[in-house]
Amino acid sequence: DVIPLMAEGKVLPYLDVPLQHSHPDVLKRMKRPASGEKNIERIRAWRELCPELTIRSTFIAGFPGETEAEFGHLLDFLQEAQLDRVGCFAYSPIEGAAANALPGALPDEVREERRARFMAVQEDISQRRLAAKVGSVQQVLIDEVGSTVSIGRSRADAPEIDGIVRVRTRRKLAVGQFVDVKIEQSTAHDLVGVLI
Repeated sequence: DVIPLMAEGKVLPYLDVPLQHSHPDVLKRMKRPASGEKNIERIRAWRELCPELTIRSTFIAGFPGETEAEFGHLLDFLQEAQLDRVGCFAYSPIEGAAANALPGALPDEVREERRARFMAVQEDISQRRLAAKVGSVQQVLIDEVGSTVSIGRSRADAPEIDGIVRVRTRRKLAVGQFVDVKIEQSTAHDLVGVLI
């Protein structure tokens, strides 16, 4: 229900959806709703309603019993979903968690290697998605003021979680000020632009 409000500009077009995995069997072991196969359809529908939507999520690699095929399913999902902002954690046992009793615990090296592979795929996706913003004008909220470069965030950047926008200007800016910035460069996580 909130997506149309985002499309109308009444709500910030940013969703943080804790997907955690894509494979139905892993989701069942996680005791998560096992309707992961519908997530691609949901994402497409949300973006159709609100093309400016930023979608962030967090995933777990190396959950007990995760096979290489199930992990491959997750990487395929990531490529298809083209999420804007993503974090991934290598599974680690937590005291008292029911998952500790599940069979198929993976060695630390496998869990970490899968997390690294996952993040390499996402970094490529992020780099392409941010490169598509080069040439656009983004509204930026200033967080830090410098003499020639200030730091801010676009609508797609949650503070201390997502990327930043480096704003080149000689004009005096103030923390908390909204400014329009023409994006000139991008990296895998951040944007660089000039105040207009």
